Amino acid sequence: MKGVRLVVLDRDGTINRDSAAYIKSPQEWSPLPGSAEAIARLNRAGFTVAVASNQSGLARGLFDEATLAKIHDKMHAVVREAGGEIDRIVWCPHHPDDGCDCRKPRPGLLHRLAEYYGIGLDAVPVVGDSARDLEAARAVGARPVLVRTGNGRRTEAEGAAGDAEVYDDLAAAAAALTGER
Repeated sequence: MKGVRLVVLDRDGTINRDSAAYIKSPQEWSPLPGSAEAIARLNRAGFTVAVASNQSGLARGLFDEATLAKIHDKMHAVVREAGGEIDRIVWCPHHPDDGCDCRKPRPGLLHRLAEYYGIGLDAVPVVGDSARDLEAARAVGARPVLVRTGNGRRTEAEGAAGDAEVYDDLAAAAAALTGER
């Protein structure tokens, strides 16, 4: 898949509403306004969209992989209805105390995507709402992009944005990435 134009999105707080109690069912998954259309815009501009998401609710026993698959089925359906496509979803199932390499801010999920697509991650936009998303992007030389949805405003207020580009939401980030402000 050489030559792919990849953009990597965080899920909770970037594409859909986040919850301190975790998104545990398809019924709890709700897209943020304009996020599905933003993914469609990225696709139309030639981007392949992938999602990299920490899902410690699995390790916490709050939901199982079958339920996570149903949540992702709903996300795919909402994005398709808007004319977009998420090509691949990778997630970390581990608890924060497990010390795995895939839980953001560690770069394992991003490395997994790079291997799958057969590309380097230099300057690949990685869009998220938390410091851990930005740190994972920086760890692989990607392009950190912060959205102010989810935890984004707090992340920005805490000074964690650093060199990241900052946008109000995924729609604004997609407009900037596609040059359609």
